[in-house]
Amino acid sequence: MAIVHVIETLAQSEKSWEDAVSVAIAEASKTVDNIRSVYVKEFQAKVENNKVTVYRVNCKISYLA
Repeated sequence: MAIVHVIETLAQSEKSWEDAVSVAIAEASKTVDNIRSVYVKEFQAKVENNKVTVYRVNCKISYLA
């Protein structure tokens, strides 16, 4: 029987929310193996001069132990 662990991460990107999720996975994969899924819990954006400048996500990343 497999045990699934979950870590919560925050990440950001100047491109898009999808890119911010990719950043979260890329950073987590530096220390975590066997990543299986990501759940995006929350989206945020930083706005300057009426334009989105930074996309932020709060993710839960699941991996096998």
